[in-house]
Amino acid sequence: MFARFSFIAVIALLASGCANTSPTLGNKNISYGNTKAVETVTNEFGSTDLQMIAESMTRSLAQSGILQGRPVVQVYDVKNKTSEYIDTREITTSIKTQLMKTGTARFASDNTQMQSQVDQLKLQNQSGLYKKSTVAKTGNMIAAQYRLEGSISSIVKRSADYKDVFYKFSLQLIDVESGLAEWMDEKEIRKTTER
Repeated sequence: MFARFSFIAVIALLASGCANTSPTLGNKNISYGNTKAVETVTNEFGSTDLQMIAESMTRSLAQSGILQGRPVVQVYDVKNKTSEYIDTREITTSIKTQLMKTGTARFASDNTQMQSQVDQLKLQNQSGLYKKSTVAKTGNMIAAQYRLEGSISSIVKRSADYKDVFYKFSLQLIDVESGLAEWMDEKEIRKTTER
């Protein structure tokens, strides 16, 4: 009986000695949080909103059937029509990443990456620094069949006791050749805080 108790005591002592404590920086504890946990710090646009929008839009677009055959898509920056700063590039990056993982689409250089692509081709072809057999040929970039673009807007209502923020995220997939919108969806989020 004593041996069993001693064994349990030793295990408990070892476990407490090996416990993972959060590192301390100054007087503040630092800890890792669950990236999928609902963020409720403020009613401003946050990580939970970004994740909900990306997951909703990715699922909707992937299930629409329009992306059969892994077409090439060019992504345009989402227009921020809210009164707050929102890194809309992170929304489109999350959507692109999730679509890439599903294998439903391929992505051309987007409008902000195009200059880097052109610069790289010029460097390889005009600098004389590279072995000719390894140089990427100009004129072989693949044109996008579809353009993905969208916007996020908000309506803010305040009273003495409450602040209500309504976000609306819209996204559409447009056929580049015909100009027709082949898919559209939107996600709405409402956040209310009591003062």
